[in-house]
This record gives sequence, C-alpha cells and structure tokens, in this order.
Amino acid sequence: MHFLGHVVRFIVSAIVLMIVGYIVPQFSVGGFWSALFLALVIAALGWIIEGIFGKRVSPFGRGIVGFLCSALVIWVAQFIVGGVSVTWLGAILAALVIGIIDLFIPVSTPYEAGRDH
Repeated sequence: MHFLGHVVRFIVSAIVLMIVGYIVPQFSVGGFWSALFLALVIAALGWIIEGIFGKRVSPFGRGIVGFLCSALVIWVAQFIVGGVSVTWLGAILAALVIGIIDLFIPVSTPYEAGRDH
C-alpha cells in the first residue's frame, strides 16, 4: 500500500473512532486530532503485540483472544493519547463496535489479504 493509502486508512480509522465515541458509553474521544493520534497509537500497539506474540494474539486476530487484546489495546491507548477517556467496559464495547464496523469497511487491500495465506 502506498503512502496515500495509509493516510486515507488512518483518516477513516479516526472517523470510525469518533463514531464509536458517539455511540459507545464510557468511551470518548476529544476531537478529530485525538482520534487520528489514537488510530496511530492503536496501530502501533497492535504492531508491537503482533511482533511479540504472533498474528493470532494481535488485536486484528480472530476469536476471543484477539477481541480481548483489542479491548486491552484501546484501554492502554488512553494513557498515551490526550483527550481520550475509556473505562474497561467502554474498551470492550468499543472493540465490539469497531469489529462490527470493520466487517463493512475493509482494512486491507485484496493484495494484503492474499499475502497472509
């Protein structure tokens, strides 16, 4: 994916996080810049977790472990990004809503999806 593709992906992620902040109780994002930085931090934490534990445990993995790891990443990210407030329940609900939204908004190109197999 080219640089512009990554930029668009993070902008879409920031918009999704702002929508999630509006929908999910106990999860709030201060504004677009906080949401954009939150998207970057979540991606970086996911990359680190995936590097340490492998793809099955990453926030983008499947199953309950990936889901709980995603909630943990969201909860931890609030301590790095200003203007974000999340409780444990808010992180779990946010991970659920983000997972549902993720079904309708693809996060990888067909080329990237093909490389994983």
